[in-house]
Amino acid sequence: MSGIRTIQQRLILIDQSKIFQWAVIAVIIVSALSVGAKTHEIPSQAQTLLSWLDVAITVFFLIEILIRYMAGNGIRDFFSKGWNIFDCLIVIGSLIPAGGSGVLIARLLRVFRVLRLVSMVPELRLLINALLKSIPRMGYIVLLMFVIFYLYGAAGSIMFENINPILWGDISISMLTLFRVATFEDWTDVMYETMAIYPLSWIFYLTFIFLTAFIFLNMMVGTILDVMGKEEEAYRAIAHGETVEGGEPASRAQIEALEREIGELKELILKQQR
Repeated sequence: MSGIRTIQQRLILIDQSKIFQWAVIAVIIVSALSVGAKTHEIPSQAQTLLSWLDVAITVFFLIEILIRYMAGNGIRDFFSKGWNIFDCLIVIGSLIPAGGSGVLIARLLRVFRVLRLVSMVPELRLLINALLKSIPRMGYIVLLMFVIFYLYGAAGSIMFENINPILWGDISISMLTLFRVATFEDWTDVMYETMAIYPLSWIFYLTFIFLTAFIFLNMMVGTILDVMGKEEEAYRAIAHGETVEGGEPASRAQIEALEREIGELKELILKQQR
């Protein structure tokens, strides 16, 4: 048992060492460069070298996953972390042979190995976690945007169908046209075409752009920034071991309040000693 514990402690030191983490990041970058190199016309010798390099990278990733697994507290603890599941899926996908009928799938899975860079860099994980946590809140914004698109699409199809059926033939095509307007893709050409018949149709476009491109887009950005700020605060709190009741990270305001209370207690103790 002592020998197994010694081995596990060494694996924990390897897993937590900066050198090992930077080595994994370097291999991920090399993997991305090798995938990009295969998209070019290269000599057969270089293709053979890249094939052997691909095998070496796959073996390295497999060993790295095994080290992380053996350094953990068992299979349940290992797979309780979403990033470990993500890395395992990427590595297992890389084990598919690149030849035969599955060559396309194998090559695509090797492209996704670049995503492992996200799981290795804490700052990138923070961004992805903030984005995922903001999706439920953004869902209501997207729903409201769909309602606006639907209303303007129906109105545009009714008013402008005779002008250009290709752009305003029915509500689905009208909504695609409005998406083009919202992304500012030659939207003035669409507007001037309808203004030739309806001079006041510019009101239709400007109000739609104001609602979608300015208000709703800024609402989405604000939602993501709000969640990201909370994630950064929680990340800093956990990094410094700051917790409150229930195991939740303590906010900076709570910490300052505790510091003030400790200072007041010190003053009372000093007064009593005097």
